[in-house]
Amino acid sequence: MAQRDIDELPKQEANYTALTPLWFLERAAAIHPTRPAVVHGSLTYTWQETYRRCRKLASALSGHSIGAGSTVAIIAPNIPAMYEAHFAVPMTGAVVNCVNIRLNASTIAFLLGHSQSAIVMVDQEFFTLAQDSLKILSQTNPNFTPPLLIVIADEGCDPSSLHRALAAGAIEYESFLGAGDPEYAWKPPADEWQSIALGYTSGTTANPKGVVLSHRGAYLMSLSGPMNWGMSEGAVYLWTLPMFHCNGWCFTWGVAALCGTNICLRQVTAKAVYLAIANKGVTHFCAAPVVLNTIVNAPKHDTVLPLPRTVHVMTAGAAPPPSILFAMTEKGFKVTHTYGLSETYGPSTICAWKPEWDNLPPITQARLNARQGVRYIGLEGLDVVDPKTMNPVPPDGATLGEIVMRGNGVMKGYLKNKKANKEAFAGGWFHSGDLGVKHPDGYIEIKDRAKDIIISGGENISSLEVESVMYTHPKVYEVSIVARPDDRWGESPCAFVTLKDGVGTGGMEEEIVRFCREKMPAYWVPKSVIFGALPKTATGKIQKHVLRAKAKEMGSVKASKL
Repeated sequence: MAQRDIDELPKQEANYTALTPLWFLERAAAIHPTRPAVVHGSLTYTWQETYRRCRKLASALSGHSIGAGSTVAIIAPNIPAMYEAHFAVPMTGAVVNCVNIRLNASTIAFLLGHSQSAIVMVDQEFFTLAQDSLKILSQTNPNFTPPLLIVIADEGCDPSSLHRALAAGAIEYESFLGAGDPEYAWKPPADEWQSIALGYTSGTTANPKGVVLSHRGAYLMSLSGPMNWGMSEGAVYLWTLPMFHCNGWCFTWGVAALCGTNICLRQVTAKAVYLAIANKGVTHFCAAPVVLNTIVNAPKHDTVLPLPRTVHVMTAGAAPPPSILFAMTEKGFKVTHTYGLSETYGPSTICAWKPEWDNLPPITQARLNARQGVRYIGLEGLDVVDPKTMNPVPPDGATLGEIVMRGNGVMKGYLKNKKANKEAFAGGWFHSGDLGVKHPDGYIEIKDRAKDIIISGGENISSLEVESVMYTHPKVYEVSIVARPDDRWGESPCAFVTLKDGVGTGGMEEEIVRFCREKMPAYWVPKSVIFGALPKTATGKIQKHVLRAKAKEMGSVKASKL
């Protein structure tokens, strides 16, 4: 029986509007028309100019029959056009598909074909990549209709790539905007469940899955991030995190809600981050732990210390070692640790700081802050459960279970993939695939991805815990632990290590193994140590699947002994 309310008052135009983050841009332009909205090199656009540019782009797209049911792809780093696409494409009713620029042509070909992108906007530096992708797509799909290609010029790039794109028939971005109406009368979605964005998972073992996000979810998570982080109106946000990664964790829309300023950073280096803090008034930025590691270990001549103000940093993407959090704090950064997935609009949990932690030793604070924490304001359900029974694990900080979520901060589902949706939403929860524990205070902590747990002699070893210990070695810059076949134990930990600048590998394997024996249980100690650079994704995540493949290729550890 339908639940009755105290009244029969209907929804109407005066009191009900579908939620969409597109309103944030209109509001920012109305309140702070002359405030810098987007800064990139010598370019600065105010909020009024940004709003007009987005409406011009939306108008021009509409003129090419882009609307509800259409997908527009953009292949670009953190540049103004990428920011503008997050508003302009949905203004037409279409869905924005931000493509990872580090993917290869065959993977991008799959993405463009699967999403049926009608228009592809591409930064001039990546035009050849787009061309190669479309060539693959045309060869594998007999019904392929080439999308309209728009090339985005950037003053920081070699002009020859732009000339090649134009010669190939691409339309230059600013020329395309010139055909649009700056007063374009865009309309919000009639239904907030309408899709706003499409993003793809990494697809390390199969084709990537297309994560579909709604206007409602984007609206709520765009506000949740700044609220949880304590961001204030007018914040100056540095784009170190790629906008193509989970739509910049929804800060593409969230910064507009705060009428803040977006500082675009095309290439992320420690020096560029410090210079932006010194010269651009940066107050906030987001980054994966690997980027924090770069900042912590930057040579003195690339840093600007002490910091001119408190700079707030949000980190997510992989569990950060406490040692990195501690080092960032020592340099004056205030780090907030979050956790999430593409399927949850980016971060959806936060290690909310408690006042009673203020008087604890700094290293203890860092250890507590390394936990994944509690749910975002915009996420209604978070738990750690037994994946077989779906019963919550006890809050003892020891019992392992799967981290699950549900609520408005969870994706609509995977595009054209009923099987994956059935698995992902089994039991009325979204299954993260991450294994963790729940502490007595209710805070969750990841112990590993299910596929990254090492089972050695019947004992479970968390690769993340071994890594956290190894990061405390003064000569270790980066480390990743994966399973390697072992004749005696089935599997044993294999450490891939990058040493700090100036440190040679001579004698280092013995030193690291000796260090580990002093710091961790014997069965955790890596039986193999391999030195070199670690493979990473565009967002700075270490590609463990590549390292697992390398460890497998190395063959079994022979006669391994504890």
